Amino acid sequence: MKQNGILFALTLVTAFGACAGANADDSLQTLRDRGVIRVANTQASPPWSYLGDDNLPAGYDVAIAKEVAKRIGVAKVEFIADSFKNFVEGLKADKYDLVMNDVTPTEERKKQVDFASPYGVEQFYIFVREDNKAINSIKDMPSRSIGVTSGTSNESWARKHMTSSDIRTYENGGLLFNDLAIGRVEGVLSSLFGGEKYKKTNNLPIKSVGAPLTYQLSAPVLAKGRESLRDAVGKAIDDMVKDGTVDAYSKQWIGADYHMTQGIQAALLELTEE
Repeated sequence: MKQNGILFALTLVTAFGACAGANADDSLQTLRDRGVIRVANTQASPPWSYLGDDNLPAGYDVAIAKEVAKRIGVAKVEFIADSFKNFVEGLKADKYDLVMNDVTPTEERKKQVDFASPYGVEQFYIFVREDNKAINSIKDMPSRSIGVTSGTSNESWARKHMTSSDIRTYENGGLLFNDLAIGRVEGVLSSLFGGEKYKKTNNLPIKSVGAPLTYQLSAPVLAKGRESLRDAVGKAIDDMVKDGTVDAYSKQWIGADYHMTQGIQAALLELTEE
């Protein structure tokens, strides 16, 4: 009888262990076995993600994604182009495994998706045409048109803080700046990096004005319930911050004058003090 009780107990333990194993998150191991991680970006947001001269994805987010994949043990990165407004639903529908395209970890987004550690930070300005003398800061924007990329934190910020402006949304950041250059929109709310990159790459007659309006972190985004992948990506980024890799990529893709890790730390400190 005692032996039968022991066998029954062992059976329960084995069954419980098998059940726990079946329910455990295996998102990281799944990607390692598959050998490919699918990463979404717009490929239209320089210097974060864009198509290079070879028509392949390039930019800071792309470089970080490739390094993260290597550090978490996944051999290949498949980049998938999509728009900001589709990112959350795309993750939920398993169209891709991560989004790495300058996405800010807001409280509203955290209700639907998870974020790993931040790897970027930006300051946002108003951009106008170089010959515009009427707009020198946000104080000059009431009743004027301001362009933002649809579905981004820029749009959310503008709708909250620029209620007297004519807010116009664009799917494509390139079209946004082109319209600014030809006068179809009076201003654009953009990161300093993005605006300066469009200006230089396309020789656009635009400039930033006033002081920085907002300060935004960017972090990898993934569907909820993929804790092992989230934790591995977060550790990879934390290690990249510590060993200088993040600053090296920042210098390569954004500019030698900006130290990304210092900006990330400053932004995180600002969040804790709010």
